[in-house]
Amino acid sequence: MRSTTRRLALLATVLGVLALPATAAARQVLIGSGSSAEQPILNVLFKAYSKLHRSIAFVYTPNGGNAGVKDVQSGRSAFAVNTRPPLPSDSGTTQYKLYLDGLCVAVNPANSLANLSVNTTKNIFLGLSTSWSGIPGSNLSTTIDPIGRNSTAGSYTFFQSAILGGKTQASNVIPQTSDGLVATAIKNDANAIGYVGLAHAGSGSGIKPLTLNGVACNATTIKNETYPLFRYIWGVLPTAHPSVAAERFLDWLRTDHNAGRIIARAGAVPAFNK
Repeated sequence: MRSTTRRLALLATVLGVLALPATAAARQVLIGSGSSAEQPILNVLFKAYSKLHRSIAFVYTPNGGNAGVKDVQSGRSAFAVNTRPPLPSDSGTTQYKLYLDGLCVAVNPANSLANLSVNTTKNIFLGLSTSWSGIPGSNLSTTIDPIGRNSTAGSYTFFQSAILGGKTQASNVIPQTSDGLVATAIKNDANAIGYVGLAHAGSGSGIKPLTLNGVACNATTIKNETYPLFRYIWGVLPTAHPSVAAERFLDWLRTDHNAGRIIARAGAVPAFNK
């Protein structure tokens, strides 16, 4: 009798496991890292893709694009997302363009400044211009408080190349670990100026994006590549033995029509989505 009871209990356990819903089954977790500037866009894309492919889940660390490349090189991440073009130091990775974005130069709304030239922006972040009294269009006469990204960020490297001529930011530039922190610092400091991705400079951000050389930082000027700091966002995979699931996700992100609509709604600019 006891033996029969044990057999029935075992059978019930097995049937219970077989009856588990598909959502409870083990998912393949894709580990990614890289750009914090693109995290708001990526989070929405991760959610949409997981709804389409319920066997896929994502864990993403927004530790900066440069750090993300190193994660892929070391095997810590299956994929990375970066905001600057590939460099010789990115050996062992394969990278391709995903979509477009812009790096917006922004100030606190208390500043009446509306436009900056690329050269004036360069002088501010190299520490050559330190007072708002020397910047035409500003109603301030206080010390400029420049806010930037730290060196793990692809945005830092992009800004260094596109604006600073390869030079390092001045010592008075306060480095932040994410675009969100840059935007918050600008919002809380009337004397601040900084650079953030387009998704962090919208109407609800509490900061004021400037025109650069007279060109606004918006989806139209980024799409037609007239804004001076337009940029492509790059997907990064290991050259040897890339994850098939990660390849499929990045290809969907880059080419799918609905993914393009998500990218646009989230604050970036689709480039290849049909």
